[in-house]
Amino acid sequence: MARVKRGTLSLKHRKNVLKRAKGFRWRRSTHERAANEALLKAGHYAYRDRRVKKRLMRKLWIKRLNNALRIHDLSYSKFINTLKKTGSELDRKILAQIAVEHPTILEKIIAKIK
Repeated sequence: MARVKRGTLSLKHRKNVLKRAKGFRWRRSTHERAANEALLKAGHYAYRDRRVKKRLMRKLWIKRLNNALRIHDLSYSKFINTLKKTGSELDRKILAQIAVEHPTILEKIIAKIK
């Protein structure tokens, strides 16, 4: 029987792992085992922080909207409550963007709700 040389798949795996770990510091970028562990941990952090990012952005939208509404003697909670009662489809992200970029449109929305 002919001799079978193995290792192409493991070399391919090693190359891909090290390519993905490029930019990591010290041993984590050059050794396969350390790079693999670093990539696993990085994946966990990335998954977690995508949710944290959404949480932080929602907080930011609420703060921006509240600041814009305080100028018109309205609180955020009362504004959102009346929006829900009227059945408006505008979400916090869009409302915050309108408040920052187009304050006149926000005034029209407030007038329509009152």
